[in-house]
Amino acid sequence: MDERRTVKVSKYLSKHLRHQPERIGLTLDAGGWVEIDTLIAAAAAHGFRFSREELDHVVAANDKQRFAIEGTRIRASQGHSIDVDLGLPPATPPPYLYHGTIARNLDAIRAEGLRPMNRHDVHLSADRETATRVGARRGRPVVLAVDAGAMHRDGHLFHRSANGVWLTQAVPPRYLRFPEGH
Repeated sequence: MDERRTVKVSKYLSKHLRHQPERIGLTLDAGGWVEIDTLIAAAAAHGFRFSREELDHVVAANDKQRFAIEGTRIRASQGHSIDVDLGLPPATPPPYLYHGTIARNLDAIRAEGLRPMNRHDVHLSADRETATRVGARRGRPVVLAVDAGAMHRDGHLFHRSANGVWLTQAVPPRYLRFPEGH
């Protein structure tokens, strides 16, 4: 499977497992799961065909492990804009987590902190390198440090998704550390 096809199938899966399952007639269960055969059939019925082998390749090859397979079911690991309960237990975060963004967002972040926007949670990375890659998707990245230890001590809940992304409802401005010059 070539890289272009892998990306195309991955984006299709993200759209329909995270944001718009109803668009192709899917109904996800409360945890975001759907039967793989149902997904493949629904996609084919709506003009986008892929095989089980292609699906398995996309899941295995995705560097961010965006999808999880459990038995005969699949779901997105996080990033949903639809109502799902991933069933992730609360977790104690490391002292600092990181968030990649771009400079034009900094004024709003200084005023309001990090908000989930159209997702359920704010996504945070365990290391600067990952946060840099995330921020670079939208332009020149700026990496913010999040005092996750202080947030946790102050009662904020954190969860860690199956692919290592840290999730929290919001990050108030007082817990953010901006790089010099920003």
